[in-house]
Amino acid sequence: MISFKASLRCALVLPLLMIHGGCQTAGPDNTAVVVVTETASRTVEDGGTGPYKALMASDSTLATHTVFRPKDLSAFGKRSKLPIIAWGNGACANSPWEHVNFLSEVASHGFLVIAIGPMPAEGRRGGGGGGGGTTQSKLMTDAIDWAIAQNSDKTSQYYNKLDVSKIAVSGMSCGGLQTLEVAPDPRITTAMICNSGILGNAGGGMGGMPQLTKDHLAKLHSPVIYILGGARDIAYNNGMDDFKRINHVPVFAANLDVGHGGTYGRPHGGEFAVVATAWFQWQLKGDREAAKMFVGEPCGVAQMPGWKVEKKNIP
Repeated sequence: MISFKASLRCALVLPLLMIHGGCQTAGPDNTAVVVVTETASRTVEDGGTGPYKALMASDSTLATHTVFRPKDLSAFGKRSKLPIIAWGNGACANSPWEHVNFLSEVASHGFLVIAIGPMPAEGRRGGGGGGGGTTQSKLMTDAIDWAIAQNSDKTSQYYNKLDVSKIAVSGMSCGGLQTLEVAPDPRITTAMICNSGILGNAGGGMGGMPQLTKDHLAKLHSPVIYILGGARDIAYNNGMDDFKRINHVPVFAANLDVGHGGTYGRPHGGEFAVVATAWFQWQLKGDREAAKMFVGEPCGVAQMPGWKVEKKNIP
């Protein structure tokens, strides 16, 4: 029999559950009630091209961020878990609005993506629901801490569904610098730096940027990929200089001549999303087919039209 206390708790969260799914109550074995904390969600484009249609959501327990995840979490558990990806935005902005196609596409391949900034309002640029302004790198760490805590919380919809041993940090432009600042965290499995790189003259960038020097690169301890927009990308020289200086971990540099804006706003995030997803599948899931995009001569990315690659410590 369901206890009065459990029934009451279910009733209290029923308005939200009518939107987001059924109410789960404690059973005879006193399993915990799953409390849905998402306050809003919607599908970006068609939910992505991956095997798990994705949605974008706002969660009351992490209102400072936007979550991109597979809609149906029942596919994940003991046998298949979601790796964790934290994302920092261009200009260190407090909204992922420029990157939603890209991030939704990645999530549709079976990842939990947590971007800095509140969920963007539909049809609106910038951060809806309190977004706006610039952000600090600590928000990427906050995203990771939150995901790990959710995985251990029996009342969370993510309970035992996340792979807390497989964590990536990633970001674009100023968000790429945030990524580099956080990447020495020992929990990080891989780092993805998009349209970014450490400036040769610390303090020479826009206000609010992480003030990193090239010496910081020695602190990286996991495989790194730079995805850049070719020589027209204002971050090209910085990113390629980083690549040349990194010799102690596997590092891959992929360039497509599209400039600093990348392909994030194209359908399903464009070609940047193809390369990024393959890297995450290889590094976070051990996918051997995805690895072929980066391993071998020529590797898969090098055979894609328009792409130029360089790599170190990768066969």
